[in-house]
Amino acid sequence: MNRVALITGGTRGIGLGIARALAAEGYDLMLCGRRPAIEVIDVLTDLGATGVRAAYQVADIANPADRASLLDRTRDTFGGLHVLVNNAGMAPRARNALLDATEESFEEVLRVNLQGPYFLTQAAARWMISQKAEDSSWRGCIVTINSISATVASINRGEYCVSKAGLAMATQLWAVALAPHGIPVYELRPGLIQTDMTASVASKYDTLIEQGLLLEPRWGTPGDIGKAAAMLVRGDLPYASGQAITLDGGLTLPRL
Repeated sequence: MNRVALITGGTRGIGLGIARALAAEGYDLMLCGRRPAIEVIDVLTDLGATGVRAAYQVADIANPADRASLLDRTRDTFGGLHVLVNNAGMAPRARNALLDATEESFEEVLRVNLQGPYFLTQAAARWMISQKAEDSSWRGCIVTINSISATVASINRGEYCVSKAGLAMATQLWAVALAPHGIPVYELRPGLIQTDMTASVASKYDTLIEQGLLLEPRWGTPGDIGKAAAMLVRGDLPYASGQAITLDGGLTLPRL
């Protein structure tokens, strides 16, 4: 039986980049998102062409019932779980300055970006611990896709930054809690990645990149993040549970 990876938001953008990388590693894939299943048929077909099984569940990770259903579907379809990739997230529906921010937006972004992954990790970790208790050879890990916004302030989307800062602490908390069970927990912090989420600001950052914003003068790609996730899943970075790895082309490197 192949090892199994659950990737939230795994049918587009960074999530799809990770799904492709893990499919190349031979992982069966459980993907979820908000889109109707009919809209992701081509994605599942392409992933399945690599020789792995790929399934999809409509799920909003902010919803407790959806999270439970997602894990139930994973269990029914694949029988086990080895890797959880917390990737799904959202930007605020409107970019408002801090003085104009609304509680409604704050609550929505925090539920999707922080509360959802936090409690999905809790439920998945319980299952992982029970699998390891039944089979000492079982091994797995948890990878959370965060953002440089965990430490870089953007005052026109404060709720997003707060959610990502909380996610960084959640990684550390889960790393400590799961260390006795031999389950490593990692965090990836992408910078400017070319996805549909960044399409609205592409022209702005195209100009900034041309002006020297980055050490590596290009947009990052979902494939870049997929390679990093695959490295962690393979166990190529031992002795590093709880660590955050920044993939931003040098954007946040202090320079004079």
